[in-house]
Amino acid sequence: MQQISSVNNKTIKELAKLNKKKYREETGLYLIEGFHLIEEALKADKKFQYLLATDEALSKVEEMGVDINGSNIILINKAIARHLSDTKNSQEIFMVLKINQPKDFSFNYGKWVLLDDLADPGNVGTIIRTADAAGFDGVILSPESVDLYNPKTQRSMQGSQFHIDLIKRDLSQVIADFQTNDIPVYASILDKTAKELPDFEKAPQLALVIGNEAHGVSELISQMSDEKLYIPIKGQAESLNAAVAAGIMIYHFA
Repeated sequence: MQQISSVNNKTIKELAKLNKKKYREETGLYLIEGFHLIEEALKADKKFQYLLATDEALSKVEEMGVDINGSNIILINKAIARHLSDTKNSQEIFMVLKINQPKDFSFNYGKWVLLDDLADPGNVGTIIRTADAAGFDGVILSPESVDLYNPKTQRSMQGSQFHIDLIKRDLSQVIADFQTNDIPVYASILDKTAKELPDFEKAPQLALVIGNEAHGVSELISQMSDEKLYIPIKGQAESLNAAVAAGIMIYHFA
């Protein structure tokens, strides 16, 4: 076990930078915070570069079965915990993991959610968590969607990031792969040609496209989709929150 007591330590300075996308992309590393996320990472047998915790938090980590005498375990103080934390009330425990995006992936089976340029970390995390709960195989994010390793996104996923496949890809290429493998692609869109959600039956395999919070599904992705669907609104609200709408549709097809 290492022990670091200064926020000016070189390692701490470098790890604090991981709260910014630029440095996550440069290093290929990201930071998670809190007992629940770290416990889920350990359950999924994720190999970590560092685990940092205060003395009190470290005792709880040992109860999870972690060998706290390892060289990648760092004992820190509360000042460093505050420095690293992205939250107001830190649990004083952090883990550094490698970003693991597969270069090649075969989209030839299962149920998937496709996120077309979603911008809100909370929405993205909630949709991923819902897809996990509903038994979907994974979520595919367009390149312009919010950073998957954003601390807010990580927190809102509540550990689901370790349960299902999460991949960033060009959605047009992904949709072509789905269609080659006879997996239908349904886009959620308000359009005269769209069908109401209740008109769709459950399917053993499908891809469900959720559009950007402000602009919806892009024209290209809409045109490529096999079917367009929408959730009928019975009251006076103009629309539904993206994550709420996604949850309704995900469970309709679960």
